[in-house]
Amino acid sequence: MQEAGVAQTAIDVFARFYDLLESGETGAIPESDVEPLRDVPRLVDLDVDPEAARDALAATAVIKLNGGLGTSMGMDRAKSLLRVRGEQTFLDVIAQQVLAARAATGARLPLVLMNSFRTRDDTLAALAAHPDLAVDGLPLDFLQNREPKLRADDLTPVDWPADPDLEWCPPGHGDLYTALHASGTLGRLLDAGFRYATVSNSDNLGAAPQARIAGWFAATGAPFAAEVARRTPADRKGGHLVVRRADGRIVLRETAQTLPEDADAAADISTHPFFNTNNLWLDLRALAAELERTAGVLDLPLIRNDKTVDPTDASSTPVVQIESAMGAAIEVFDGATVLEVDRSRFLPVKTTNDLLVLRSDVYRSTEDHLLVAQVDAPLVDLDPGYYKTIGAFDRRVPVAPSLAAATALRVRGDWTFEEDVVVVGEGVLSDQGAPSRVPAGSSVGPHGIS
Repeated sequence: MQEAGVAQTAIDVFARFYDLLESGETGAIPESDVEPLRDVPRLVDLDVDPEAARDALAATAVIKLNGGLGTSMGMDRAKSLLRVRGEQTFLDVIAQQVLAARAATGARLPLVLMNSFRTRDDTLAALAAHPDLAVDGLPLDFLQNREPKLRADDLTPVDWPADPDLEWCPPGHGDLYTALHASGTLGRLLDAGFRYATVSNSDNLGAAPQARIAGWFAATGAPFAAEVARRTPADRKGGHLVVRRADGRIVLRETAQTLPEDADAAADISTHPFFNTNNLWLDLRALAAELERTAGVLDLPLIRNDKTVDPTDASSTPVVQIESAMGAAIEVFDGATVLEVDRSRFLPVKTTNDLLVLRSDVYRSTEDHLLVAQVDAPLVDLDPGYYKTIGAFDRRVPVAPSLAAATALRVRGDWTFEEDVVVVGEGVLSDQGAPSRVPAGSSVGPHGIS
């Protein structure tokens, strides 16, 4: 890591996690150690003074996690450069949301991206299309750290001459705090007069900066807040917030931290009703103080992630990736809190199924470039054999069909959608055994094409 130029603080963090891993630590959080999270304040119920909200937003920076490559969709560049609304990419929409919020409130509202070494160049080149984004004295981005993948058999760094880049991995988004500190970005934000930061994933266009939440967060005096939402049957898996019995602290339990015997209990959405949206609010002064106290090494829980060195080759060398979650910092800060938001602030795109819904007429764009659902989003289930990668998806769905009247769309087989297709009710397309087309102007319903 030193030879690769990784910051010493990031090496210290990795060393801490390595010691935990070597000792057999898995980061698991047993069901018997936690209680459900209850009595959560709701955004819809907040009474925030508009002037206080504007003042809080004026002291807020927007940080977006932008290190993902979208490899699960066959991409090899920043996922935020994926076309999502017409010809606009995630990054375009994010930039427009920030500029619109500035215009509406007068806040400086800098946008700062946490890039990885594989997303930085393409992303900064794309940001040139938005020259008004830059804020004097502040960078547009800082770099996520990297660490070696470890052989699963002996925990030594893996050797992969076929593609040495695959010997490295990001440390998970818990690296946010280390990277902010080691890059000097945290200090620059504080020196520029910023007290707060709103943090979210770049593939979640629902997490636009909002003065009302900024005002609420400032008024709480909390060092850290997480936006949570009510789980539905679709959220049975994934990170959720619980309360640790031992000390009453709110903690984040990811899927990888759930014991197999606790899987059913963790998936019970009536018992554990809130999931983590990964939209966070930070008091930058409190963060700086904690990093100073710990010499840059926050006491985040370990997440052990077992993979193969080449994620596209299941027969390649088994490896362990040491990771941490940024939302897990909720247990680090005394007085950390949560806020219940509705699903409009959680619009992630993890698969081409999600992308199709976001590209469709289920959503409309407001003048502030916010995405507003016009109807409940239908369940989309596209045949992964033909639609999993973005290249295959775009060839078959060059124009999104209308889904405003749909409750579901299930596609099996190789179908190409022509223009002006409308899905009504529960649309079903069955495998025809050969490439097929959905004609322009047709409808797809429970019985296929009409």
